Amino acid sequence: MTRRTLLHLPIAAAGLAAAESPARYDEKLRPQFHFSPATGWTNDPNGLVFYKGQYHLFFQHNPFDVKWGNMTWGHAVSTDMVHWKQGDNVLLPDKLGTMFSGSAVVDWTNSSGFQTGEDKPIVLFYTAAGGTSPESKGQPFTQCIAYSSDGGKTFTKYAGNPVVPNIVGENRDPKVVWHAPTRRWVMVLFLDGNTYGFLTSPDLKKWTLFQKISIPKTSECPDFFEMPVENEPGVSKWVFTGANGNYLVGSVDGRRFEPEVMTQAVQEGANYYAVQTFSDLPGNRRVQMSWMSGGQYPGMPFSQQMSVPYEFRLRKHGYASYKIFATPIREVEALRGTPKTWSDVALKPGENPLAGIAGDGWDIVAEIDPGSAREVGFRLRGRTVTYRSNEKGRNNTLETGGKSAPLALNAGRVKLRILLDRSSIEIFGNDGELAMPFCFIPEDGAGLELLTTGGEAKVVSLKMYPMTSIWRA
Repeated sequence: MTRRTLLHLPIAAAGLAAAESPARYDEKLRPQFHFSPATGWTNDPNGLVFYKGQYHLFFQHNPFDVKWGNMTWGHAVSTDMVHWKQGDNVLLPDKLGTMFSGSAVVDWTNSSGFQTGEDKPIVLFYTAAGGTSPESKGQPFTQCIAYSSDGGKTFTKYAGNPVVPNIVGENRDPKVVWHAPTRRWVMVLFLDGNTYGFLTSPDLKKWTLFQKISIPKTSECPDFFEMPVENEPGVSKWVFTGANGNYLVGSVDGRRFEPEVMTQAVQEGANYYAVQTFSDLPGNRRVQMSWMSGGQYPGMPFSQQMSVPYEFRLRKHGYASYKIFATPIREVEALRGTPKTWSDVALKPGENPLAGIAGDGWDIVAEIDPGSAREVGFRLRGRTVTYRSNEKGRNNTLETGGKSAPLALNAGRVKLRILLDRSSIEIFGNDGELAMPFCFIPEDGAGLELLTTGGEAKVVSLKMYPMTSIWRA
């Protein structure tokens, strides 16, 4: 979690509810199918974990202001990773520091000894950010744990905290995963710069540092997980990601992580940070969420939002490389209404098949043949999404929000999926080959357009699904 300018406000008593005042969830810039807190600030997703039919989303939260500060862990639960219900805050600042980012696991073997009933312990790992509050003045950054013995309803901080003393500077953001072959827990910890530490433990309480690794273009908020390789039965790889979603692929020999494919970007947008995947998901799924950092929400009782959850698939890419393909989780489709559809439409400059269509939440699925067009794309509530055809030797590119990324044609066509919400747009190209997430403030009165310039294009197929609000569905 990035350290920011500190904002100190009085810390309320333990058990403070995150949603102290009723939220309407229909404010002008309130995301309708992305999680945002009822009130106050939010940033990094923390402790993403699944247990007994519930998905848990913990998050960095300031309950007292729409600016960063007073870092607390908020908490929301869901049965589908789409509809979220916010509850009480679970980790409040204490004498060791404010509550910076971390992760969560289900301790299925009760290696920690925290189990007291039928429920397996859910254990949270977090950074106590010493020196970021008057109460913690003079304390270093350390790693701590808290546990739940009742399925995630309540959490207790471990009396023996910190479980990892300060290693260097503002070391932070512990991500913990179970390594089955060695029957040990592994923690990846951001140390400093682009350097991370790997630690191991038999019981989640006693940790030993065994490896350091420097990874360029990542910085803080590590994640570490194993994924099967599609269409290669029995083959799996370990993936390491940094805060910005940049990742590398490698193997674990029981003692060390050995990178094989160097740093790649999982997304090319402007607002995607502090990424984390869910722990303990059924069905061998790998799902990532991010903080859509840097969004503007003037006049709102909240600030910042999460991305929709992205489903990951790891595929062989080229001769000896691997690439993550990212798409919205299938559960998002349950929010779709009756679509408006088009097929085999010749699109000429100056025409707009979407004229007269209104709405602020859409799931748009398109397949387009650019034909002779120089550019073809959408203008959605003032935000233009442009596919630029090959021109003067340049590769075909997808462009929006001042960013561009290569996206090749497949049999002369490009596939686009666009999730448009009140204050964000997430674009996926060619079934997850490219992801471009952005926050934006829509232009008042701006509608929806499908447009082309420089020539005629063909809309092979287009479906526009109006989206139902998660707060009222």
